[in-house]
Amino acid sequence: MREVVTVKAPKAVGPYSQAIVSGGHVYCSGQLPLDLDGNVVAGGIKKQTKRVIENIIAILDGIDSVLDNVVKVNVYLADMNDFQEFNAVYSNYFRFDPKPARSTVEVSRLPKNVKIEIDCIAEV
Repeated sequence: MREVVTVKAPKAVGPYSQAIVSGGHVYCSGQLPLDLDGNVVAGGIKKQTKRVIENIIAILDGIDSVLDNVVKVNVYLADMNDFQEFNAVYSNYFRFDPKPARSTVEVSRLPKNVKIEIDCIAEV
């Protein structure tokens, strides 16, 4: 098992790793819509979704992996009414087939009061 650390994505905001590589997979921790300085990206769900996915891309790049290698995605939305707008942005990034398995749930609150958090598992 090894830790993934990249300066191309925001630092973890708690006692966890950006990602862990183990058994041929990378397990990406939940990513928030934070810029490299750790500030929340202003704007609605579309801007926040884009930032989260860009952070995931940066983490995968840190181990020479790509978004096409993602096999499972977990999405946490603060408001399920944002689902369609989220999905519009998400589908621009996950264009390949087969699409990764995905769960999307509404949660009562997310860290820093953001609108979205995404974690994923990818092949290395």
